[in-house]
Amino acid sequence: MLYDLAATMTFTLAIFGLDGLFNMVAQLIVLAAIVIWLALVWYTFTDARRRLEGKMLIRSATAAALIFPLVGTVVYVIVRPPEHIEDRIERELEMEAAAARLASADYQACPHCEAVVGGQFLRCPHCMRKLRDACGGCGKPLDPDWLLCPYCEAEIPGVTPARKPRLRGDREIEDEAVEFEQEYFDEEVAQFDENNLDTVIEEESAPPVVDDREETR
Repeated sequence: MLYDLAATMTFTLAIFGLDGLFNMVAQLIVLAAIVIWLALVWYTFTDARRRLEGKMLIRSATAAALIFPLVGTVVYVIVRPPEHIEDRIERELEMEAAAARLASADYQACPHCEAVVGGQFLRCPHCMRKLRDACGGCGKPLDPDWLLCPYCEAEIPGVTPARKPRLRGDREIEDEAVEFEQEYFDEEVAQFDENNLDTVIEEESAPPVVDDREETR
C-alpha cells in the first residue's frame, strides 16, 4: 500500500516537473504531512477519551480531525474541556471532603466573602454581612432552610407556612366508629355485670323460706 502511495506521489509530482532529488524531497514532505495528520487524529481521539464523557462527542471530535486535517484538531483543542475527567472527579471529591470536615467541625464558608465562619455565627466577622436570623423565642441562630425553630418550636414570621385544616379521611371515620362501638359494648357489659351482681346480693340477703308442713310435723 505504501509502495502504491509512493508511486502515485512520484507520478503526481513528476507532472509538475519535479524529478530527481526534488522529487524525493517532495515525497518525504508529503509522507511527513500524512504521518503528522494521522498522529493528530490519534492525539484527538486519545485526548477526547480523557476529557469527554459521551461516546458521540468522542467520535465527532475524531471524525473532525480525520476529515479536516489540522483544522479539526485545532478546533477541538480550542473547544475541549479544560481538565481531564479524572482530575475533575478528584477535585470534586476533595471539595466534598473539605466541606465535610468543615461541617463536622461546625465551621462553614461565608457566602459573601468565602471566609471560614462558625456554624452559630449570626454575622460574618470578616465582611460584617448577615448570615442568619436569630429565633424570636429562644434567641438561637436559625438555618435559612428551616421553617420553624427546632429548639423552642417557635414559628418564624414570614417563613413558617400557615397550618391547613386536616381533612378527615375514611380511615379515621372507620376508627372512630370502631371506638364508639367498643365503648358502647363495654358500657353494656359493665351494666349487665352490675345488674347480675345486685341480683346475687339480693338472693344472698333474703331469709330462707321454711315450709309450714314441716313446722307442723
